[in-house]
Amino acid sequence: MTVEVLKYTMDQVEALELAPGSEHEQLEGSVPDLASEEDVRAALEKAFDYRGDVTLTLKSGERIEAYIFNRQTGATLADSYVQYFTPKVSEKLRVSYADIARLEFSGKDRAAGKHWEDWVKAYNEKKAAGEKNIALKPEALE
Repeated sequence: MTVEVLKYTMDQVEALELAPGSEHEQLEGSVPDLASEEDVRAALEKAFDYRGDVTLTLKSGERIEAYIFNRQTGATLADSYVQYFTPKVSEKLRVSYADIARLEFSGKDRAAGKHWEDWVKAYNEKKAAGEKNIALKPEALE
């Protein structure tokens, strides 16, 4: 068995460590256009990544306030679905992409503005002020 040893220059290591991140899109309160199959797929992918509740309006007129935790994409919208939780039902539910007429990012985005750098800054400010037993707690979920 041959083991290959990789050697990197410092510039290469720094380039790897400074890989670009993704910019957080402000979705809270938005209602994406669902005019095409591509629009539906893109909107539901964003809803899966969203860390808040969404409101789905089905083609039947039913409105569902939910937290989307999973999705399965198939060849068609009818073969694709999202799985979600609602405050009123304890089990996991699912709905086909084909049944969704409207999507609203209606709940508060719990991940918006939450960055490691912000946490470190707040910690360092408290430490510099002489506070002891510093405990930074997450904001209440309401």
